[in-house]
Amino acid sequence: MKKKRGFEVIESEQMDHLRVFHEVARALTVQLELEDILGTIMQKMAQFFGPERWSLLMVDEDAGELYYAIAIGESAETLKGLRVKMGEGVAGWVAQTGNPLIVPDVAMDAHWLAFSKRFPELNIQSIACVPIRSGNRTLGVIQLLNSKLDLMSEYSISFLRILCDYAAIAIQNARSIALIQELTITDDCTGLFNARHLYTMLDELVKKSAEFSLLFVDLDHFKSVNDTHGHLVGSRLLAEVGSLMKRSLGPDCAAFRYGGDEFVALMPGADKAGGTQATMKLRDDLRSARFLEGGGLSLRISGSFGMATFPEDGNTVASILRAADTMMYEAKNATRDNVAVAGRGLLLQMDHAGGAMRVGRK
Repeated sequence: MKKKRGFEVIESEQMDHLRVFHEVARALTVQLELEDILGTIMQKMAQFFGPERWSLLMVDEDAGELYYAIAIGESAETLKGLRVKMGEGVAGWVAQTGNPLIVPDVAMDAHWLAFSKRFPELNIQSIACVPIRSGNRTLGVIQLLNSKLDLMSEYSISFLRILCDYAAIAIQNARSIALIQELTITDDCTGLFNARHLYTMLDELVKKSAEFSLLFVDLDHFKSVNDTHGHLVGSRLLAEVGSLMKRSLGPDCAAFRYGGDEFVALMPGADKAGGTQATMKLRDDLRSARFLEGGGLSLRISGSFGMATFPEDGNTVASILRAADTMMYEAKNATRDNVAVAGRGLLLQMDHAGGAMRVGRK
């Protein structure tokens, strides 16, 4: 009879675990948001192991640190924004070594007892910290403090590790989706957004009736660069121009390669005056830059700039594109190396030598 009851308990526990596996696997197939999937996994862990505090830390490989992605329990709010160096503390040690750490009672382990005494505010009695691994890389760690580890069997620990494997799958899937999305909206040559993404962003801003300025840029005499130095040098020049645009315009603006040697800048929230100021700065930055110096060249290039502001110069996607493009061609067909703004025309008057003399007031 005792054996039967024991068998029934084990069978019930295993059925509970299988039910959790099914729910987590289902979350992986029906949810795309990483935070939702990881939340489901962490919720199931907490349900089974009853920790006082539990957290998920993700690895920032560039910084060599971990950051708290999810933290539940006492002092959870204080953990937001906190970073842990690789090799530091429980989570840092597990992330660095890739080895799980299960300490049912820190009082029985001299090393972790000393650690617990150094940080009495954590009130650590037991530790379960398991790495989330994909191949040879640690993506993050799951940390449970003061769980019912004395009741944890080898089967339960295996269950914990399998949930970590699910978390690794979720993280890798999310990163793959993000990479695919990035590739579909990015220009291969320059790393800027592509024209497809420009139309998407314009459509969203127009639907919101949000003010913005739109800038078209056509590089002057770019064909001569390809003819003189070859298309490979031309492609590298386009990439450096794209990088300069991002630096000059700042993080609040989006830069696009529209096609060939044409670029577009989208300046959300920029009125006519703000857009004009940013455009003039970009024009000056482009003229003063020297390109491909790392390749033994020192090329100079200028551009023809055309800017329009929504909704003042066009209240649809098509009309605002047409307004900015028309201004760009006005600058290109007049003097090049100039700026034309819808409603104002050319801003720079040129002397006979082609130098800028003054800002126009059309």
